[in-house]
Amino acid sequence: MGRLTTHVLDVASGKPASGMKVTLQQIDGDIRREVCEITTNADGRADEPLLDGDTFRVGVWELAFNVADYFVATGVAISSPPFLDVVRICFGISADDENYHVPLLVTPWSYSTYRGS
Repeated sequence: MGRLTTHVLDVASGKPASGMKVTLQQIDGDIRREVCEITTNADGRADEPLLDGDTFRVGVWELAFNVADYFVATGVAISSPPFLDVVRICFGISADDENYHVPLLVTPWSYSTYRGS
């Protein structure tokens, strides 16, 4: 069985984004179901996989990263309203026997992601 993991890097400071709230939802057509909510640890990671074992399955998923709240909490001056508030990454899991790693590299003005393993 595969697993889903994430981490967040604060590219503006060159450090892991510790203390960022992240939620995971499963999307099935018009139905959204929140699966978990985590806060990133000191290394900018979730302490455990977001999905693994029986919870890891093929489908459409969305990670929501609360970047504006994170930057405000770290003392970074951001615009009002913030340019980036919640960054949502909608992605598909097509193989239940592979690992999926969906990281976020973020500043108050930009972000990037990729599929890792």
